[in-house]
Amino acid sequence: MEILNFLHYSFIQRAFFAGSFVAIICSALGLFLVLRKMSLIGDGLSHVSFGAIALGLFFGIYPFYIAIPLVMLSSILILKISEKAKIYGDAAIGIVSAVGISGGVILASVSKGFNVDLFSYLFGNILAISTTEVILSVILSFVVLAVIYFFYWDLFSATFDEEYAKTTGIKTNFINILLTLLTAITVVLSVKMVGIMLVSALLILPAVTALQLVKGFKRAIIISSIVSLFSVILGISVSFFADLPAGATIVMINALFFGVAILYKKSV
Repeated sequence: MEILNFLHYSFIQRAFFAGSFVAIICSALGLFLVLRKMSLIGDGLSHVSFGAIALGLFFGIYPFYIAIPLVMLSSILILKISEKAKIYGDAAIGIVSAVGISGGVILASVSKGFNVDLFSYLFGNILAISTTEVILSVILSFVVLAVIYFFYWDLFSATFDEEYAKTTGIKTNFINILLTLLTAITVVLSVKMVGIMLVSALLILPAVTALQLVKGFKRAIIISSIVSLFSVILGISVSFFADLPAGATIVMINALFFGVAILYKKSV
């Protein structure tokens, strides 16, 4: 039982608590994004968050207070560029993410004082999460889950057949904006857990693992959430005892679950 003594550390408790909430919203949103072939938006918005966090550090403002609204605006910008410029969605993601990360690099170069803080966000450190960040993560996670719950059928319909959804009176443009805004919030919350470079993995891996195991959409959400939750708990635990980076460990365990799911699917 001595191995469980690490649960008494307050920083471990904060990591488990915040990580569990973020894991659940990542898994739920990730399924919508994967099925709509929008999974790359998580990667693009994580790059934007790098520039937004750099901006916050540059002006001495708590980074997430800057990152959340800026990344949300960027997510809408991606949609607008796709619509107005008539280019493919992945190209719009590439444009916005390139501008975001380039802005972060420029800010880092002109103000070298916060380079260590800024680059720590690249790979995340959930074990260093503060009480304020835990509270912020929980509140925003409840907001994301509540929106998914109330707009579930609209999101579901637009995911599987957008044209049919339009004919039934669903405002698909609003649903698309809503989905990207939820993704923006989730990406910023995930940065502290796995880092800017690995956020997209947290959105994609639990979802594709669930899709290997079950067929029903609701069942896929449940399995995806379980996989994501276990990956975070195991990742934090393994990283603590093995002295490994928490974010990378969480992603590798996610990848391990995905590998097992593929083997299971081939065996049945």
